[in-house]
Amino acid sequence: MSRPFPEQQKQPLVLGIESSCDETGVGIVRGTTLLTNTVSSSMDEHVRFGGVIPEIASRAHLDAFVPTLQESLQEAGVTLEDIDAIAVTSGPGLAGALMVGVCAAKALAVATGKPLYAINHLVAHVGVGLLDGNRVSEGKHDAVAAAGLGAGKLPENLGALLVSGGHTEILRIRSITDDVELLGSTIDDAAGEAYDKVARILGLGYPGGPAIDKLAHQGNPKSIRFPRGLTQPKYMGTAEEKGPHRYDWSFSGLKTAVARCVEQFEARGEEVPVADIAAAFQEAVVDVISSKAVLACKEHGITDVLLGGGVAANSRLRELTGQRCASAGITLHVPPLGLCTDNGAMVAALGAQLIMAGISPSGVSFAPDSSMPVTTVSVPA
Repeated sequence: MSRPFPEQQKQPLVLGIESSCDETGVGIVRGTTLLTNTVSSSMDEHVRFGGVIPEIASRAHLDAFVPTLQESLQEAGVTLEDIDAIAVTSGPGLAGALMVGVCAAKALAVATGKPLYAINHLVAHVGVGLLDGNRVSEGKHDAVAAAGLGAGKLPENLGALLVSGGHTEILRIRSITDDVELLGSTIDDAAGEAYDKVARILGLGYPGGPAIDKLAHQGNPKSIRFPRGLTQPKYMGTAEEKGPHRYDWSFSGLKTAVARCVEQFEARGEEVPVADIAAAFQEAVVDVISSKAVLACKEHGITDVLLGGGVAANSRLRELTGQRCASAGITLHVPPLGLCTDNGAMVAALGAQLIMAGISPSGVSFAPDSSMPVTTVSVPA
């Protein structure tokens, strides 16, 4: 269902709330113009556990939400009364963490009388590409540069490669408000999760992505040939008769291969070549991600692809994906790193697109959905 919006809401002022994992994000946009993007991360509280602990993340969201909201409003120079609508991540994500953000958003909506949109976290990663190149304050917040997809308009034949600690997907975007198709995804660990687990095996600590990426520059990626999951003919098939996992990924076997490799060095009493293993592991991950993503794009007529998610910060993933996209005639778009990771600006950006498309609000009766499918862009009333 849809309804027309007043003339002034063709450039709606939207407050976005994100709490799907360990980052409390509040962003404010006006149409496609980013006013502020404020993020409070609880990552330091999870370091000693080697991964995100859901209960700790939920409690951190409770503590951080009000200060983050206040700071965001102050930076944007607006009040809650000025806001036209509120958007909140309804899923997918950690159930308890989602609940905090959703309850906060509902409370604000009831208290202010503003319409509320429950939106999909994954699609929001694509929506952030529509933001103009305004900057927010320097300091603990990332400066925001142009996101690269063009102000307010997505290219035709658009795809999205989302790579993070919880998700690894390739999407086809026909319409960001109501037509998103999942082409392929991981069937077990997400890429970022695999990085964290391998970093633990190598004694590099948490989070694993930055540590492995840095160390890999000192190692030889060709020293060890680790497996590329789901690349055998029985999984890939052909262009005419596609296999069951042609565009899907699997990283659990790669993680096990790294563990066995380390065990073999230790059993022989040899020093473990940590840098070489890190480089070879990283090459295996980015090789299979980029090759399958480009294959999916070529076979579905996708000419522009957005790279998003926290692992988009990985230097080798950006490099190899860029090279392979260029060779295939595909334009790669990478938003600024501060907008690749989870944040409230992406939620607000998608909320603004829904409003400008005339999509009705979700109301306040919805519940968070930790396994929300990517095909559900927003929750209907």
